[in-house]
Amino acid sequence: MTIIARPLALGACAVALAVSTLGAPTPALAAYPERPVRLVVPFAPGGGTDQVARLLATGLSQALGQSVVVENKPGAGTVIGTDQVAKSPADGYAVLVATFSHAVNPSLRDKLPYDTATAFAPVALIARGPNVLVVPATSPYKSVAELLAGARAAPKGLTFASQGSGTSAHLAGEMFISLTRANLLHVPYKGAGPALTDLIGGQVDMMFATAAAVSKHVSSGKLRALAVTSPEHSASFPGVSPVAEAVPGYAVESWYGLFVPAGTPQAVIRQLNEAVRSAVRRDDFRVKVESEGLSIQASTPAELDAYVNAEAARWRKVVNDMQMKGK
Repeated sequence: MTIIARPLALGACAVALAVSTLGAPTPALAAYPERPVRLVVPFAPGGGTDQVARLLATGLSQALGQSVVVENKPGAGTVIGTDQVAKSPADGYAVLVATFSHAVNPSLRDKLPYDTATAFAPVALIARGPNVLVVPATSPYKSVAELLAGARAAPKGLTFASQGSGTSAHLAGEMFISLTRANLLHVPYKGAGPALTDLIGGQVDMMFATAAAVSKHVSSGKLRALAVTSPEHSASFPGVSPVAEAVPGYAVESWYGLFVPAGTPQAVIRQLNEAVRSAVRRDDFRVKVESEGLSIQASTPAELDAYVNAEAARWRKVVNDMQMKGK
């Protein structure tokens, strides 16, 4: 018997194709994360941001079921590390540990290699806290009033260190100068670690350092805390008054948040946000961070976006009023 094959009509072909593919396996989307995630810290090792990132990485690794590696990319007042993340693939494997500088740099710098407003997507605000005005243990200054008198009396004034131009330590010093007219010279470093090494060694006179960076040095007696930059007292620095008690109107806050490149899938951002919430609930993170004067936030992406936009607007006015652009 001869069998004659006849072409199927167009509609029949479509039905046949649909039926034939029902049983075929669909290519699965790769589960995130399938390889290590990088937390990019735009400062040298040893500072407050580096410490917060390394504590966070432990909890994130457990929550994500994948290694989370901290990479220090210091330089140019956080611009080098921030630019690296801005130009990374939008896949959730490069995460920026952003700080105060992220909100201030667009106002402070004439040109950035990325557009802060469009290059990043928010993930979570991790923590907020005061900076601390510290001097070496060997310093003759034991109060803000004594330091101001010393700055006015010294022929060349005093020096203040920071972890880089545009950081909270830098702007805290500039605001102090603006309100007091003190004779202070800014000395920027590539991170709080090297800045604190020189401060402890007496190469610079003072620093408005982040609480996370200096708490252990204050506790060990290597540094003396003269004041906190928050409007109110900090439970982590008992007996240390706010700068505002000596300098009315003074207030500066540091913060830590996570951003990924713009275009990162929302599902990945949600997973990262959930991992952050899990990581900051860990006792090792909570106890360490809160003991250093920080308050844990674990915000939504939208809350981080709103907070940073408000900080950017507030400091844009300060930078313009103090004519700091390009400094």
